[in-house]
Amino acid sequence: MNKLYILFCFFSLRCFGLLAQEVSQTGDVLDAPIEKSRAFAGTRIISAHSVETLPKGTMDFRIEHRFGDMFGTNGGPQNMFGFDNLSDMRIALEYGVTDQLMVGFGRSKGTGAPYRSLLDGFVKFRALQQGESSPVTVSLGAGTSFSYMTASDDISQVNHFPNWQHRFAYYTQLNLARAFGDRLSLAILPTLTHRNYVAANDQNGLFSLGSAMRIKLSGRFALIAEYFHSFAAKEWRPNELYRQSLGVALEWTTFGHNFTVNFTNASGLGETQFIPYTTEDWLKGQFRFGFCVSRKFEFE
Repeated sequence: MNKLYILFCFFSLRCFGLLAQEVSQTGDVLDAPIEKSRAFAGTRIISAHSVETLPKGTMDFRIEHRFGDMFGTNGGPQNMFGFDNLSDMRIALEYGVTDQLMVGFGRSKGTGAPYRSLLDGFVKFRALQQGESSPVTVSLGAGTSFSYMTASDDISQVNHFPNWQHRFAYYTQLNLARAFGDRLSLAILPTLTHRNYVAANDQNGLFSLGSAMRIKLSGRFALIAEYFHSFAAKEWRPNELYRQSLGVALEWTTFGHNFTVNFTNASGLGETQFIPYTTEDWLKGQFRFGFCVSRKFEFE
């Protein structure tokens, strides 16, 4: 099944790549080198948004995939180090309304802990660009996710959903980043997530502080790291149950493609999933291989 899915991803991206070449008038946006003032090459880091936005009239088709634990109880050679298991996957379309404003829509499988069948949408605005007038690039983002999974009959479960409003979760984010020369970029991401319906021992609102680093290895390759620390009272979110999201990745940027190979303990995709619901522990081998393929094309 995984092989068929990977083949589907490959042929889908190939078709979109051919379409992009036909639709694009000049290809300048797709093939231009990364600007030195840009902190990140793409609009995402690993799990989280980067400070960047899409250029006006540019569509981004994305496929994101997370496998199972590489080691630990559910990993190892019997499960081909996680490749036999599908943790989560997302297919999305995102669009640059202006050079500073972008929107996006996607669908995720969901991890089942606690949600499946997720629709998500977001809007992101780049308020400041690093340059002579500003030492950092600043963007503001907000999004929501909606689960249309069948509600559980168990009233003690989060996915029981007494009302339809309980299927929603939200996040708002301030993203600040700075490129130090053309090799190193750093970012901080204060983020607030809110879930309309939570377990009895949880809290609806959760503040977290994300951080990220990008080290350019060559003209097309970069090493990326991302970490989110959630601040919550221990009596509400005990440390023995929830973990902080940590990921590292190798990024390859070429022409209109952005390809990221990552390792992270977060099994879910999207801020309303990986920030409040990461339970895996790196020290126990509970991290997974994942990838993201992004193909940009123009409509103008």
